[in-house]
Formats: sequence, structure tokens, C-alpha cells
Amino acid sequence: MPEVNYLAVLLAALSAFLLGGLWYSPILFARPWMRLTGQSEETLKGGSMAMIFGGAFLLNLVAAYVLALFLGTLPLEYGAIYGLSVGLCWVAASLGVNYLFERRPLGLWLINGGYFTLQFTAMGAIIGAMN
Repeated sequence: MPEVNYLAVLLAALSAFLLGGLWYSPILFARPWMRLTGQSEETLKGGSMAMIFGGAFLLNLVAAYVLALFLGTLPLEYGAIYGLSVGLCWVAASLGVNYLFERRPLGLWLINGGYFTLQFTAMGAIIGAMN
């Protein structure tokens, strides 16, 4: 089992959480994402914010930990390249398969797939930089 830098995992998860906050904010893609998913500001205010944001952070932590196991001791540039590959070729491509069968709009796949591609690229860079 490879050694894992837990601080790098924590920072990588935090970066994914912060990137998501920016990515899905009104500054970037909140409006088109809401339109494409049929959400409204009122529906997004429903539910337990602690559960949603806490769950999202916990899932980002799990993803960062497993990515750190996958990357091992690779340096920053390889961490970023491998993270890009994971985000684009595993996560976004897998979302794309679902979106095709679910007949979801291309724009939604570009928003969500783009987020995961950047998320894993950043996580890989952070983990690699701290090796």
C-alpha cells in the first residue's frame, strides 16, 4: 500500500470543494446549470445544506484519498496529467455515457464534465506537488 500524504489529501479535497463553489456560482455556470437541470433558486434552498455540503466534502475527501493511492509518489507534473486523465477519460467520459442514454443536454455534460476534469487535474497537481 503506498504512503499517503494526508495533508495533501485534505488540501486536494478542499480545492475540489472550493472549485465547485466557484464553478457552480453565478460568476460561472450557475444559471445555465440551473436551466439545464430544471432547478430554481427556491428549490436549491431546500434540503439540509449541512448534509449536502458535508456530504460533498466527504465524497471529495474519498476521491482525493483514492487518487493519492493511485498516484503514489508521482511529482506535480505527472500528478496533474494523471488527474486530467482521470477527470476527462474516466469521470467525464462515464458521465457522457449516462447522459447519452438519459438524453441529457450536451451543455450539461460540458458543465459537469468540465468541473470534474478540472477537479481531478487540480487534485492531482496538489497531491503531486506535496510528494
